[in-house]
Amino acid sequence: MASDIRVDTGQQEHMDAQMGSTNMNSEAPLSPPAAEVTSFFTPINLILLSLFAVLLYMRIRPSKAAATLPQAPPATVFKVFTPPQLIPYSGLNNMPVYLAVRGHIFDVTSGRNFYGPGGPYANFAGRDASRGLACGSFDEDMLTEDLQGPLDKLEDLGGEEMEALRGWEERFNEKYLVVGKLVPVGHSEAEADEKKV
Repeated sequence: MASDIRVDTGQQEHMDAQMGSTNMNSEAPLSPPAAEVTSFFTPINLILLSLFAVLLYMRIRPSKAAATLPQAPPATVFKVFTPPQLIPYSGLNNMPVYLAVRGHIFDVTSGRNFYGPGGPYANFAGRDASRGLACGSFDEDMLTEDLQGPLDKLEDLGGEEMEALRGWEERFNEKYLVVGKLVPVGHSEAEADEKKV
């Protein structure tokens, strides 16, 4: 019987050991502790998420003012002008600003600050500016006095002056719209253009 008790005691100890481990299981895990899983909502993640939301909002939010397209300028028809017909296009009375260079008339209205009334090149507005631009002079004596006479042929200008004039003409061609052609008074093209109007 003593052996039975011993067996029973051994079994009891074994059972107690199992029960103790079971009791321990309820308090602690059976497997070794795994790495802790951290929450997504850490302070740095919340800050980054907030920053992302603000940037996304700034990018896709509607603008405060409705976008409007600029008005198209009025249609410009290529026209033949004589010197007297060009005079009104000096920028006065809300007229466009035109000037002529070597027979081509440019609409320089977008440069009104330079070519319009009060600008440094205002003498050239509504006139043939070829001689003044070639000579680098803005004086009145560079302009043709007789508007009813022939156009200035620029035959007395030197090579450097003609080169300067070509440079000005290139700049005007790049920047401004050619709106017409300058011909002398009495020219057949001018008369035909006057009859159209």
